[in-house]
Amino acid sequence: MNQHQLELWGGIECSHCRVGEGYSDQLTRSGHWHRPTDLDLLAGLGLKTLRYPVLWEHTSPETPDTCDWTWADERLPRLRELGINPIVGLVHHGSGPRYTALPEDNFAGGLARHAAHVARRFPWLTHFTPVNEPLTTARFSALYGHWYPHTRDDRTFVRALLNQLDATRRAMRAIREIIPHAQLVQTEDLAQVHSTPALRYQADFENQRRWLSFDLLCGHVTPAHPFWGYLLQHGAAEAELQSWLTDPCPPDMLGLNHYLTSERFLDEATHHYWPCHRSGNGREGYSDVEAVRVGGGVELAGVTSLLLQAWQRYQLPVAITEAHLNCTREEQVRWLHYVWESARAAQEQGADVRAVTVWSLFGAFDWVSLLTRDVGHYETGVFDVRSRQPRPTLLARLVRSLAHQKPFHHPVLQSLGWWQRPGRVHFQPSSAPAPSRETKAPKAPGRDQPAARANEKLKHAA
Repeated sequence: MNQHQLELWGGIECSHCRVGEGYSDQLTRSGHWHRPTDLDLLAGLGLKTLRYPVLWEHTSPETPDTCDWTWADERLPRLRELGINPIVGLVHHGSGPRYTALPEDNFAGGLARHAAHVARRFPWLTHFTPVNEPLTTARFSALYGHWYPHTRDDRTFVRALLNQLDATRRAMRAIREIIPHAQLVQTEDLAQVHSTPALRYQADFENQRRWLSFDLLCGHVTPAHPFWGYLLQHGAAEAELQSWLTDPCPPDMLGLNHYLTSERFLDEATHHYWPCHRSGNGREGYSDVEAVRVGGGVELAGVTSLLLQAWQRYQLPVAITEAHLNCTREEQVRWLHYVWESARAAQEQGADVRAVTVWSLFGAFDWVSLLTRDVGHYETGVFDVRSRQPRPTLLARLVRSLAHQKPFHHPVLQSLGWWQRPGRVHFQPSSAPAPSRETKAPKAPGRDQPAARANEKLKHAA
């Protein structure tokens, strides 16, 4: 049984995502960029660890070596004074400043240079996430076309993924030259795909692909790996893949981000679902829907099972690094409590689970459209920022209790979350779901298309 006490961490939605020629900047939209007093509010909750940005796009927007430290110089020392340890993020669903992009040759070297600048400026930092969710960012930017560079092909996807991972490796090398004990907390979406028997090959492909960031960083992608051939076929050089075997960059901790929409269900009977769920892989069309909305024996893996999968695969410490639900305050409380108890259950079953991170402390804007449209849709977090000063929501009471390792008693927990109630089901599958498995090699083409995945990373499913 794991001996570490489960901790509650915090995180601020800080995506700086390029869409076309514009950027969606969550720090500005939430007002946190202009409110240094927010940090005192977080300390008042009892949080001691915080995922916090020093983004490349903000610090060096014009040239790599011209740095504006005004914002970071005010925020990071204040966190230190408050006794809050930041896990510093350098790129969060971004593609870097305008002088680079995910598939460009200068992306990895540029981020490494930014990382070195940050380490020299703040040599007391200890934890870093150079690139948040590299696989998810590569899919949404280069495979589905939602974010810059808005491509929809496997070759650009592979290059975007490998560039982000190489940027992570080079960034950590640069940081450790200055801060030898610096630790890598590598985040990625924690997902699982379910399907009918006819589409099990597609589910197999995606369930293998979900581990690709961690597999590469850990040096597990050998010629026997299911994706070795896929990567070579779509532009990776063999020497490039071999470099991960001789010079891996294993995370010190796996940061696993999970949303109710992270688990998917694939069904070839598209008429059973809404038109917005239609997708395909170039070989056949199908519907791609949130598994939580499907009945007929489709069962979610759930947070505990997914944590155990990650722990058993890598034997590295794990943490939930984003836990958030865009719904009513009552359901937000139920969701965070559910994730917390699920993490404790994984601990009891032997997984080295260190923390759960309450995400979007000050809420988030326009994630209902994956940041592709500016419609002003706001979802609250631990604080509601729609008035002049952030106002604590019901979620803040739970956060304060968990941060202080105290029990939380409230009538809202006497009811199950909506994802556990019968009313969650909107669709019935065309056939009984196939048992989950992971094959030795993904079958061609196996490529998912973007139509239905517009809702995969949504922060809500209610």
